[in-house]
Amino acid sequence: MKYDEIDKKLLSLLMEDGRLSYVELAEKVGLSRVAVKDRIQSLKDKGIIEKFSVVINSEKMGKKVSAFFEVDVEPRQLQTVAQNLADNPNVASIYQMTGPSTLHMHVLVEDFQNLETFINEELYSVEGITRVESSVILKRFKSRTGYKL
Repeated sequence: MKYDEIDKKLLSLLMEDGRLSYVELAEKVGLSRVAVKDRIQSLKDKGIIEKFSVVINSEKMGKKVSAFFEVDVEPRQLQTVAQNLADNPNVASIYQMTGPSTLHMHVLVEDFQNLETFINEELYSVEGITRVESSVILKRFKSRTGYKL
């Protein structure tokens, strides 16, 4: 995809604060409001900007336990298992991976009792899973969404 330094600057500004107005963005990059609006629309049309969203602090919303799972799956069951897990409201993200594990999954739950329930009742019960490994996050040093310029 083709984009220039002004586009990069707009993207950086929007990643810091997606609520900046076209006028505020225009002032920061030295273009007119209309030119900025057109550039942002072009970035959306090209698929560089996928969507605008809000990042929610999961801890402040009651999800105090954050864990990562490495889940091995029988190959013929991969799509079914991945969709089943993706539909679970405790699963924040799930990816198919190379290497020894098939799926990499991030789970957010209220407490350790809910983590145990998730593992025993919602994860181990999924047909096609052959191995599960988990790690609980103790402290977050950095977290981001999307691609960082």
